[in-house]
Amino acid sequence: MSVPTTPLATALARGPLVLDGGLSNQLAAQGCDLSDELWSARLLADAPEQIEAAHAAYVRAGAQVLITSSYQATFEGFARRGLGREEAAALLRRSVELARRAAARGEREVWVAASVGPYGAMLADGSEYRGRYGLSVTELERFHRPRVEELAAAGPDVLALETVPDADEARALLRAVRGCGLPVWLSFSATGEHTRAGRPLTEAFALAEGNDQVIAVGVNCCEPADADRAVELAARVTGKPVVVYPNSGEGWDARERDWRGRPTFDPSRVGVWQAAGARLIGGCCRVGPDRIAELAGLLG
Repeated sequence: MSVPTTPLATALARGPLVLDGGLSNQLAAQGCDLSDELWSARLLADAPEQIEAAHAAYVRAGAQVLITSSYQATFEGFARRGLGREEAAALLRRSVELARRAAARGEREVWVAASVGPYGAMLADGSEYRGRYGLSVTELERFHRPRVEELAAAGPDVLALETVPDADEARALLRAVRGCGLPVWLSFSATGEHTRAGRPLTEAFALAEGNDQVIAVGVNCCEPADADRAVELAARVTGKPVVVYPNSGEGWDARERDWRGRPTFDPSRVGVWQAAGARLIGGCCRVGPDRIAELAGLLG
């Protein structure tokens, strides 16, 4: 599918853009309780001002692209909290509105990427780090399409198909976004040179080859050490701009719902990533505004 040239795609052609960092860690730093199964998406209903404040912190740090709080926002997840379809749709649209309001505070143009997280994020049991849910590509497409349509209707600049653990879910997502009228980026969670579900990244990245709707492809929510090789592979396989935003390097313990280990995220790696083809560069879980400010200074 071909998507008309967008201002964001044009900006990427001119040079790299700084993504924000982890939304959940910034919300936690603001004193928010994220222990609920809906994670940060709960605050769309209960404390939207906190989400806007978290986005604004990244704008102040120099982020040029804000990723919305819709990663774990789904019709099914909201239904478990007793919210009807119209209420859930309004919250999905709100995620874009909050990021757009924070973006307007920037001194230069700030873009908004609507997050479309994987099916496993809705399960809230760590499944997004494993994939292979026992669902067909068609069933996954049926799950993703309704929220893609709501998010697209809210008018973001791009859809972030992120933390995708497997090629099958990537196929479903690329089907679900057809006809939405927006560009997308496709970002896998990875370990070494494989997706979290064990498929070679070269095969996963190849799904974006020749798809004009995909303006960038790469990895996120991975170890910083795995990002170097992934950026090289994504650029070589697809010839597209690369998106990369790894975690801090600490490990998530899904059973204890806590982080373990020490941070290894090093903003100085940005030069290596940029040289290899990265054009959307930021951080994911546990990478805060201070690190994004360092990235912005290096890319400045």
